[in-house]
Amino acid sequence: MSLTEVRPEKAASTHLRRSGTTGGRWWREVSWRYLVALVMIVICVFPLLYAISASLKPGSTLTGTTHLFQEFSFDNYANLDERGFWQWLQNSLIVCTVTAIGTVLMGAAAAYAFSRFRFKGREKSLTGLLLAQMFPQTLAFVAIFLLLLSISDVFPSLGLDHLLGLICVYLGGALGVNTFLMYGFFNSVPRELDEAAKIDGATHAQIYWGIILRLVTPILAVVGLLSFISAFSDFLIAKVVLQHQENWTVAVGLYTLAADERTAPWGVFAAGAVVAAVPIVALFMALQKYIVGGLTAGSVKG
Repeated sequence: MSLTEVRPEKAASTHLRRSGTTGGRWWREVSWRYLVALVMIVICVFPLLYAISASLKPGSTLTGTTHLFQEFSFDNYANLDERGFWQWLQNSLIVCTVTAIGTVLMGAAAAYAFSRFRFKGREKSLTGLLLAQMFPQTLAFVAIFLLLLSISDVFPSLGLDHLLGLICVYLGGALGVNTFLMYGFFNSVPRELDEAAKIDGATHAQIYWGIILRLVTPILAVVGLLSFISAFSDFLIAKVVLQHQENWTVAVGLYTLAADERTAPWGVFAAGAVVAAVPIVALFMALQKYIVGGLTAGSVKG
């Protein structure tokens, strides 16, 4: 047997051994990750399916039900209008949209100043913003209530039971973490672009609005999304500020539906929860391409 005839057989046997080893290693080191991922998907999807099933079942109690999607009826969704849900959803969309836009504008302006300008107290101001975020707004809800109560005597539209007052409260905590996220992203934009624009006669405003903001679109989208979700899901501050039913947000309104567990219309509650999730999911899907880049690019250069 010639040497040329032996080599292919050796190569084949070596390839089989390597394939077997690689396959066994894959089952030992990788396969369990797919199993964990599958379990987590089931854990996350099952409550959603249960809520949708309860929303489609008339007179659902959320208890004693062992089968999903036994009945299909849109009565619960039709009853949302009687509960004032659509007004709550409109209020939430107004508050969250204005809050998200305001947060992005304020955070971007602060991040640009910290990134591009050098002034006395700059580092201490950054540290102070970070330390301030260690104390959430929920710790100050009594002070917020008293402050808005006093403002109501002078500027009623900025006081209690007004959406504008709630928006101002949310914007009061807009800086901090958002500024730090944008600050890292702004630092990743080369300063040479600013210098080139200045040579061409551009002002700071033109550089900021025409160049910088266009280059940092991913982080603007991420901060806007996080701000929108945070305001949409907030309950405590909204409950303290908003007093009358027609001014409630979705979080406050749905809570009142389920306040008494013995008589709560759980089917209507589930229908409202499903509808309330639609704006969040739609916004997330629209901004999905920016999320990974916006959260990671800022860590390249801080």
